[in-house]
Amino acid sequence: MAQKTILDKKSLTFLEDYLNNAAPTGYEWDGQKLWMDYLKPYVDTFITDTYGTAVGVINPDAPFKVVIEGHADEISWYVNYISDDGLIYVIRNGGSDHQIAPSKIVNIHTKKGIVKGVFGWPAIHTRSAAKEQAPKPDNIFIDIGCKTKEAVDELGVHVGCVITYPDTFHVLNKDHFVCRALDNRMGGFMIAQVARLLHENKKTLPFGLYITNSVQEEIGLRGAEMITHTIQPNVAIVTDVTHDTTTPMIDKKTQGHCEMGKGPVIAYAPAVQQKLRDLITETAEAHKIPFQRAALSRATGTDTDAFAYSNGGVASALISLPLRYMHTTVEMVHRDDVENVIKMIYETLLNIKDGETFSYFD
Repeated sequence: MAQKTILDKKSLTFLEDYLNNAAPTGYEWDGQKLWMDYLKPYVDTFITDTYGTAVGVINPDAPFKVVIEGHADEISWYVNYISDDGLIYVIRNGGSDHQIAPSKIVNIHTKKGIVKGVFGWPAIHTRSAAKEQAPKPDNIFIDIGCKTKEAVDELGVHVGCVITYPDTFHVLNKDHFVCRALDNRMGGFMIAQVARLLHENKKTLPFGLYITNSVQEEIGLRGAEMITHTIQPNVAIVTDVTHDTTTPMIDKKTQGHCEMGKGPVIAYAPAVQQKLRDLITETAEAHKIPFQRAALSRATGTDTDAFAYSNGGVASALISLPLRYMHTTVEMVHRDDVENVIKMIYETLLNIKDGETFSYFD
């Protein structure tokens, strides 16, 4: 691989713009347009579907098809109920964490534009220490400064409006990226960098490469489930995030050991095709790319499962980015891990042969 900085100024500018844009589950299209605009110089064509998954394709006429994939959506809330005194109660859109909600600023997306609000919470002085209530989905609420339901209606807020957090991208201590929605727009960013490097390094692949940014992963892998039947790939390499288990209150005996800054995490699970996984680990070792391992039991819980069990079985593997504070507004990853995921996918693609089945019986 060319000896150059992977994350150059242009790519980091794109990353910041891409992360700061809201793309909640079911409403990903603005983010997908940003992603496609960035990817356009590096691919031959695009595929999109009716729900918003976007795919940049290199060598679209090649019969053998390889997917590299991340997912585009972020967790959010829906307006579920508006009280007579103008307070808004919510339900989840994806795995939103109710415990972090109190005191957070929110954006409510309406046809009239963004309406600002706050997740309110009773002051500590007014709460009983003996009967302290924890934040729960049925007691958190949003205040948008209205005293009546009619005033809320006038602002364009109604049941079904989607709600996101406005927290933006920043860097801690030079090499720690922090933002909401790193899960998993970092995946979309990393696969876009793979396409960029292939183009800049003038690499020609003997197969079709489908750089796939799926929607609706956060509510059941739905975007990947749809697009895999459209593409009908032979191989899929999925990238997502996984938990850094070195922070307080995480049991390593249950969750395993994974540490941010120590390299991408390669999954061991029934959905992971072992010969493809071996190619990834052997490629990493040959190129001195650090990596960690994780055992994931029955399912990976990622789009890997959707690809693996589609179309009669697709050889699939999962490369994960270690992340702290998942499904909060301060998700954190290490720059070195981001670069190493990109390197790992890039070098693995260069080692995949046209028509390779990864069959155990060849």
